[in-house]
Amino acid sequence: MNIALTSHNAKHELMIEFCIAYGSVLSRHTLFATDLTAKLVSDATGLKIIRLLPRELGGDQQIASRISCREVDMLLFFRDPNDKAERAQHEAQLLRLCDTQNIPVATNISTAEPIIHSLINGDLDYLTWRGNGAEN
Repeated sequence: MNIALTSHNAKHELMIEFCIAYGSVLSRHTLFATDLTAKLVSDATGLKIIRLLPRELGGDQQIASRISCREVDMLLFFRDPNDKAERAQHEAQLLRLCDTQNIPVATNISTAEPIIHSLINGDLDYLTWRGNGAEN
């Protein structure tokens, strides 16, 4: 399964802690992340992560493109509700794409843990039939 990771600056530590806690699960999947998130998580966990551009330079758009092309099966996007709204439009488009493509998405730890447990239990295996652009 292809899993995309991104987080607001105030949520980087939470993303690191989450990836440490579920590293054994995440290591069995292909991980993509925006630049700083990838660096911080990889340095802290040793997980192999494909690094994309920084969020502010188009990293979110790279994730969106991969979602559109059905190259992402899950998005973990830890958001700070107090973050500036300058990126709100890009983030809304990213979340809309997840809804359109039926991609499980977690925007906080309370939704990320049940999604990961569903992944562990095999409840999300149906997502892998999509492959890399298979017909819907």
